[in-house]
Amino acid sequence: MNTIMIISRQTGSFIIKSLRDRLTEAGYDSVVTGTSVSDMGGVRETPAAILLFADEEFAEKQDSVVYLRDKVVEDGSPLFLLADNPIFDKLLAVIDKTYVKGSFSHPIDVKEVARVVSEYIKENGSLNRKKILVVDDSGTMLRNVKAWLEDKYQVVLANSGAMAIKYLSRDLPDLILLDYEMPIVDGKQVLEMIRAEMDFQSVPVIFLTSRNDKESVSSVLALKPEGYLLKTMKPAEIVEAVDNFFERRKHI
Repeated sequence: MNTIMIISRQTGSFIIKSLRDRLTEAGYDSVVTGTSVSDMGGVRETPAAILLFADEEFAEKQDSVVYLRDKVVEDGSPLFLLADNPIFDKLLAVIDKTYVKGSFSHPIDVKEVARVVSEYIKENGSLNRKKILVVDDSGTMLRNVKAWLEDKYQVVLANSGAMAIKYLSRDLPDLILLDYEMPIVDGKQVLEMIRAEMDFQSVPVIFLTSRNDKESVSSVLALKPEGYLLKTMKPAEIVEAVDNFFERRKHI
């Protein structure tokens, strides 16, 4: 059952209970969490959607808002805001509005919220799509790759090798697109760690990098990645390469 994450300071309120009941009727499980970073970080799985009951106090918690923003970007989960307009404006100053898929003002109609969220998930089907973890230290590159692929795939982002390994410890994607040149832990080292761990050594990896010198290519091919793509390729060519990869997997 797809899980929907509900974030609220008033976790036991009547409106939260009513919303959970409506979501259950629509076929979704739900998990309710508080608004602190530790509360939200306690939800390990990737939610099908995130519903945030936001008030002035939450909007002033910069660490919580930034954490939520990063979670939405990294997990690719659609975000729905339940708050009044002044709060919307404060949140959208931190969270890019492209990640906000719906908003609701008071008084909240839980039936309407459940309907809109359910329809969005069914129409977009993000959790039914193949999941791709993109690993790159360039924020611009991460955003570009997400924009190229998100119409067809669920795209999750990691801006370091350490973040990628942390993500793999709680969820396994269908494919990793991995940069070669990254600080501290480079792409080759990340792939070595992936191949060394029994729990996720079988996750397929394709390098997406600007490095095409013979030495770099040879050193990683020994680790048997599923491919090696160059960032200089046209976006359509990169998308086609990913499509072809999944098409080939159907026949394995």
